[in-house]
Amino acid sequence: MPCHADTIIKPPLSPPAILFPIVWSILYALMGIGAARISLCPPSAQRKRALYLYAAQLAFNFFWSIIFFRFQAFGFALIWLLILWALILWMILAFRKLDTLAGGLQIPYLLWVSFAGYLNAGVLLLNSVKT
Repeated sequence: MPCHADTIIKPPLSPPAILFPIVWSILYALMGIGAARISLCPPSAQRKRALYLYAAQLAFNFFWSIIFFRFQAFGFALIWLLILWALILWMILAFRKLDTLAGGLQIPYLLWVSFAGYLNAGVLLLNSVKT
């Protein structure tokens, strides 16, 4: 049975809740600018692949929130997040081949998801010993 949100033990360095919408607004803006730059590149198989990776990581991002917050399946969410992290890295590399700036704009996203991995792992570890 899932924990109630108010009973979840959070790891050290957990930011205040107000920070999340601010950070995500910035990250989504950077993602959108990067994807727009890629979509303006001449049509090619590389561009198509890069935009597919963009869409795939967005879908993984969306479902991570549901897995973690709604179902509180912290272990599965961490595995999902590792796949998301790999997709973001792959997207960055694909973007960089077409537009260096578009790839660079995704680095804060990768760093934030890395931090989210720490938070997810911390929540998993701290709450797996609860009864």
